[in-house]
Formats: sequence, C-alpha cells, structure tokens
Amino acid sequence: MNTVTNALVSLTAFACLAAAQSPAPPKTHLKVGDQAPEFSLPSTTGKPVSLSEFKGKKNVVLAFFPAAFTGGCTKEMQAYQLGLDKFETVDTQVFGVSTDNTPSQRRFAEDLKVVFPILSDFATRQVSKDYGILIADRWIANRATIVNENSGRIQHIEEGSAAIDITGAATACSRLAKK
Repeated sequence: MNTVTNALVSLTAFACLAAAQSPAPPKTHLKVGDQAPEFSLPSTTGKPVSLSEFKGKKNVVLAFFPAAFTGGCTKEMQAYQLGLDKFETVDTQVFGVSTDNTPSQRRFAEDLKVVFPILSDFATRQVSKDYGILIADRWIANRATIVNENSGRIQHIEEGSAAIDITGAATACSRLAKK
C-alpha cells in the first residue's frame, strides 16, 4: 500500500475506535404530552421564527439534525422536501433545526432545493439544551424529530437514526388532522 492509503486506513480505524468509545447521544427528557419549550431562532428565510407563532394555528414538526452537508442529514432533509405535501395537507409546518450557522444552512437548503425553513441554534445552542438533545462535548444536536400539536403540546418524538425516516412524523401529523 502507498503512504496515502496507509494514512486513510489508519484514520478510518481511529474514527471507528473513537465512535465505539463515544457515549451514546443524549435522549430527550421531554415526553409526549409535555408543553414544547418556546424558542425564537434565526431561519433561512431571513426572519426569526418563534414556536408561539403557530400556537392555535398549525402543528409543527421540528426535525433536529446534527450537521448540514452530512449523509444522514442530507437524506433526512431531502425526505422532508419530497414528502412536504404530506405535512402541508394536514396543516403542519416543517422546520429543520441544527446548530449550524445560518449562512451554512442557507447553502445546504439551496443545494438540496429545500423550501421549508431551517432554523439555526448556532448562537447559544439553548434550544437543543431545552429539548434535551445537545451533545455537549461536540456542541451539536442529536438527531430527533418532535411533532407539536397546534396547542403547543408534544405529540410524537423520534430520536437517533429512526428520525431520518419521516414516516412516523407524517403519521403523527395525519392523526392530529383527524382529531
């Protein structure tokens, strides 16, 4: 093997070892039925978004993802874009949420042709903390999907790799529309 290949193999082995020794990502302390923590965050639309804007009006999906331009996050945001009609037809607003800065999120959204807003928890990571999903040593949010009823109460939670699939969130929103 050449030097570059040896270096890549060593880096890959190190990354696998580090991942195996990393603690499991945090699970949220929030439960279905809890009041969703309020927030106001900058968005890719250029104006801040507050959860309270939707109270009594629309259900809200908060799709927290760790980092723009990564495989799972790209797949998840593309799935929401492709399935956006499933949410819009049941009066639900979808938001991607990450700890990336807004300019990076804007570029990510443009590259993926995502039309729903992506919210930035970059400045303080307070929203990720409030939702109990901040991976503190990395300053990124764990992947989680939180579906909030228009009353502001949490109706569905998915965490980890299961949250890449939008089916659970879409089903929860469909159930809410039939209430």
